[in-house]
Amino acid sequence: QLQLVESGGGLVQPGGSLRLSCAVSGFTLDYYTIGWFRQAPGLEREGVSCISSSGGSTNYADSVKGRFTISRDNAKNTVYLQMNSLKPEDTALYYCAAARSSGYVCSAGLPYYSGMDYWGKGTLVTVSS
Repeated sequence: QLQLVESGGGLVQPGGSLRLSCAVSGFTLDYYTIGWFRQAPGLEREGVSCISSSGGSTNYADSVKGRFTISRDNAKNTVYLQMNSLKPEDTALYYCAAARSSGYVCSAGLPYYSGMDYWGKGTLVTVSS
């Protein structure tokens, strides 16, 4: 059974940091592009970052560039999103998703909803003082 499980969300003050994890089971991470998305209340789900199957290509939304870093450990079947200098506008439900190697590729641009094949259920990040 293919599964992605996000963790690491929580409440943090502005300027703080969190590291989100996306643990994958039921398939080998090596052949999948992974994307991180977020959805704030009343807004559409947006692609935040992606990393290629090899880890050699990454992409970031302008709103998080320089503050967020995506990485992957294929041996642990886990992808991470390190989030620093968090702002209240980063508050959202964060999802990770996987795209087969035959589909969406990270080098083409930010991940988009229809380009992903498998989804996690999300982890909530709240940035507030």
